[in-house]
Amino acid sequence: MSKGTINVSVDNIFPLIKKFLYSDHEIFLRELISNATDATLKLKHLANIGEAEGVEYGNPIIEVKLDKEKKQLRIIDQGIGMSAEEVEKYINQIAFSGAEEFIEKYKDKDGKDAGIIGHFGLGFYSAFMVAEKVEIISKSFKDQPAVHWTCDGSPEFTLEKVDKKDRGTEIILHIAEDSTEFLEESRISELLVKYNKFMPIPIKFGTRTETLPKPEDAKEDDPAPTQEVDNIINNPNPAWTKAPTELEDKDYKEFYREMYPMQFEEPLFHIHLNVDYPFNLTGILYFPKMTNDMSIQKDKIQLYQNQVFVTDNVEGIVPEFLTMLRGVIDSPDIPLNVSRSYLQADGAVKKISSYITRKVADKLKSLFNNDREGFEKKWNDIKIVIEYGMLTEDKFFDKAKDFALYPTVDNAFYTFSELKDKIKDAQTDKDDKLVVLYASNKEEQHSYIQAAKDKGYEVLLLDSPIVTHLLQKIEGSEEKVSFVRVDSDHVENLIKKDDEQISKLSDEEKETLKTFLDGVIPKEKFTVQLEAMDSNANPFIITEPEFMRRMKDMQKTGGGGMFGMGGFPEMYNLIVNTNHELVSEILNTKTDKKKERLVNQALDLARLSKNLLKGEELTAFIKRSYEMIK
Repeated sequence: MSKGTINVSVDNIFPLIKKFLYSDHEIFLRELISNATDATLKLKHLANIGEAEGVEYGNPIIEVKLDKEKKQLRIIDQGIGMSAEEVEKYINQIAFSGAEEFIEKYKDKDGKDAGIIGHFGLGFYSAFMVAEKVEIISKSFKDQPAVHWTCDGSPEFTLEKVDKKDRGTEIILHIAEDSTEFLEESRISELLVKYNKFMPIPIKFGTRTETLPKPEDAKEDDPAPTQEVDNIINNPNPAWTKAPTELEDKDYKEFYREMYPMQFEEPLFHIHLNVDYPFNLTGILYFPKMTNDMSIQKDKIQLYQNQVFVTDNVEGIVPEFLTMLRGVIDSPDIPLNVSRSYLQADGAVKKISSYITRKVADKLKSLFNNDREGFEKKWNDIKIVIEYGMLTEDKFFDKAKDFALYPTVDNAFYTFSELKDKIKDAQTDKDDKLVVLYASNKEEQHSYIQAAKDKGYEVLLLDSPIVTHLLQKIEGSEEKVSFVRVDSDHVENLIKKDDEQISKLSDEEKETLKTFLDGVIPKEKFTVQLEAMDSNANPFIITEPEFMRRMKDMQKTGGGGMFGMGGFPEMYNLIVNTNHELVSEILNTKTDKKKERLVNQALDLARLSKNLLKGEELTAFIKRSYEMIK
């Protein structure tokens, strides 16, 4: 047996490792199993290239064993193993010099932006975050004696020969008093599933009972036979590690259920990522059915590095608009910090993000081209992602022109170029500008929609929460195109043509009417405008100017309200149709009381069509209406 002192100047490096090295202690198990996996895969590689003569690779597994009474957790592999010299080199020298360098560099920080994993070789020492003593029993695949290394968290260690027949390494953790949660079977099982669910080597954790088919001669009430089998917690060959040609649609759906067992709806479609130049990246992204609430969709994509779970915060790798998707991305080329939890700014990451954006755009275009009818049916379930992408990613915006759809209130779908061709004759104004009319709520804006349709106009239905921002962007990229919501003005003014209506009222009559209306209609809520319109149009119409409403809408979803309009009280225009017979009746009514009642009734009817009449005012309107028809 030999004893030694690890050559570090920090007297007791382990408390510092425990404090600074990792932001989350639970990942010790991930690190140790990753090491065991690496050791196993190295042996496989050496066997494949003929560098491990006489070694039978076989079907190795990694086993995790828990002994609550002894307060021990063991991780056992059948990998490459280590000789005494290798333990001295890889455990005592390289890792510890790296550990000291790390502590010196980061002891005044919280460790979150620490160096790259593997750069210091610190994975093994994460064991000391939860263990008061750690043992390594290892036998190299070469014909050398097995060794037993022990360290109690001080710079001293012991190293001795030991009798071990099988190749591989066993790590024994003596769990510390402040970490007894890691002696609970349920906690270890939870961590294995979280971090190692798709590791490439089978991981055994205890056994489970498996029910076997009944023998043919068994009676109906005979219990089915059972047997104890290894409890393998991982799927070593997940779908994303296979070539797309090896998979059918049902395989993708099965993998989705494996990743998201609590999701009962199937995904709409998937995108298989597979690139090996200029970086390595594989993965599968799924489009689930979307809602208009973007905040509840995120953090469903899982990031892996060589099949080891890293994080479900993929910001920076996946463009923000795609974080609403689900699935998995695996890349050994994504640089991760020492806790594998925070991405570092890196040129490769930007290339990966661009690749994913392009791949998603290509898939959407392919779906649109190959099955337009099916794509249209899915549009409402995927539009929030596409619209968000168009708003935030210029390259995606350019590509989306080929497949982004603009649905009408009558459920017809157009690309933007198709829409322009469809409406250019009817909806080009006197200044040669194309006016695209849209509604955000079919029910609430029904009367305005109907008025526009009666004029032969097409009305889009654009109801996502970010549509106002997107319209601004489209208007900035298209010449002589403007979007106008149908309730932003009366129908004659939405698309201004050269022909103007002549008012039935004289200027003097209009002045008299305006003075009376200003005295009855609340100034803090409405600005009264007299307009000559078609006599069949409504007498009173409430509108909200497009610019003012957009500013309010944009502030609600962030990024708007730059003129402080988000905090303004709700202000509307009340447009009074001077050619309607009711307006003439109001003007010619003798008593002010009856005039006022007609004005209030007409105003409330206009408010009702705009969905602005509620509560006490609605009750008063109903009561007044009944009195008028008695």
